[in-house]
Amino acid sequence: MIEPVFFYSALIISIGAFLAILRVLLGPSVPDRVVGVDTLNTLVVAGMVLLGAAYDRTIYIDIAIVYALLSYIGTLIIARYLQGGLE
Repeated sequence: MIEPVFFYSALIISIGAFLAILRVLLGPSVPDRVVGVDTLNTLVVAGMVLLGAAYDRTIYIDIAIVYALLSYIGTLIIARYLQGGLE
């Protein structure tokens, strides 16, 4: 059984993810959408860490670390592309 503190934490992360999805869909410019996707990726990592803590499984935390690294690299590539660096 999951403790209530994990439930409320997951609820807060879900609300943040919903707001990030709104930013991605309604963002007036491309950099706003990139920030929304990056925020959503950060919240996914936080959710994985929360799952790892709730179920006492370290595999979720390991996967979250790898996902965070790939998310960071993806954000750097998108930022470089928006500057016109990739050819």
